[in-house]
Amino acid sequence: MYESYFGFERAPFNNVPDTSFFYGSDRHTEALAQLLYTVEGRKGFAVLTGEIGAGKTTLTRALLRRFDPESTTTAVITNSRLTGVQLLYTVAREFGLEDLQPSRPKLLEAINSFLVRELAADRDVVLLIDEAQDLPISTLEEVRLISNFETEQDKLIQIILVGQPELRHSIDRPELKQLRQRVAMRYHLLPLDRAETAEYVAHRLRVASPTSPVRFSDRAINAVHRYSRGIPRLINLCCDKALLVAYTEDESKVDRRAVMEGLKEIEGSDFSFKVHERREVGEGEPEARKRPFIRLPFLGGKYR
Repeated sequence: MYESYFGFERAPFNNVPDTSFFYGSDRHTEALAQLLYTVEGRKGFAVLTGEIGAGKTTLTRALLRRFDPESTTTAVITNSRLTGVQLLYTVAREFGLEDLQPSRPKLLEAINSFLVRELAADRDVVLLIDEAQDLPISTLEEVRLISNFETEQDKLIQIILVGQPELRHSIDRPELKQLRQRVAMRYHLLPLDRAETAEYVAHRLRVASPTSPVRFSDRAINAVHRYSRGIPRLINLCCDKALLVAYTEDESKVDRRAVMEGLKEIEGSDFSFKVHERREVGEGEPEARKRPFIRLPFLGGKYR
């Protein structure tokens, strides 16, 4: 609605995983580099977690775009509410296998044969499972069995589990000790800080149109960050509404008042930051601050 008014070639804050809008914050760039290292080094398992709306899907789509389709076969599973056999069947179908039998041993045999053929053709194979926090423990065990396919020198398949923080708790369960020992990389994607939020907003405005003069004031960015807590999906929602308010009022700049008016449309006319923050965080400490550091063995750094 407001695109032509502000001179945008496309909507700047749509909440879809459009990789052309990928913003490489320090955290997102680091996570992308870690995932690339794990896949290209044929390390086996990688786990990427983050809060709802933290940008996990966009990041992993950006990762998949880095792979040459001539040398890498990829499959993405988005329905994680599957039994073990259903998952194996879905994986096999995503890799283009046909004439499948709904039998666990037969499906594992078919997947293994496929992986051996891909290795003989010098092709990497990547399986990405999104929303993996919803996988039952028994299904996660089937994922481990897929990861067991290997030669003396190489893992035949690289598996990336992507999910909300609950996924970390699932993997840490005692009964998944064997799976946990196969994880080469674990990275938790933290929200953007205030400076990164400002850069993120400016980045999306530039991608939507390098010549558009519209800008958000500093106080508007403060309000956006306070509401979103640095979560990209909420930043998009907030900024989209603020631009709509500015458009309806024939304004060329988005100020704090436009952001607040937009937030009232999202949250209700009685919106206030105090109530919002109390509802989002609760009486205790924010969850992101409680999470322990995880040391990645091959780089020796510390990440939340």
